[in-house]
Amino acid sequence: MIPQNFKDILSNTENAGFYQTLALIFFMLFFVALVIYVFSRPKKHYQEEENAPLGDDDDDEFDLKN
Repeated sequence: MIPQNFKDILSNTENAGFYQTLALIFFMLFFVALVIYVFSRPKKHYQEEENAPLGDDDDDEFDLKN
């Protein structure tokens, strides 16, 4: 029998609950690590990006003023 989707593959195994729990833990750890990474960066790191929309466009490669 050919499985129709990914759910059929996992539901027919003995360790389906283990795989689901492992996937949940993996994604939660990734999310927590990402949040820690973002909040641990110094504020100076974000100052350049913070003012980017308000910055001057003098150093652009092209000029749209005709």
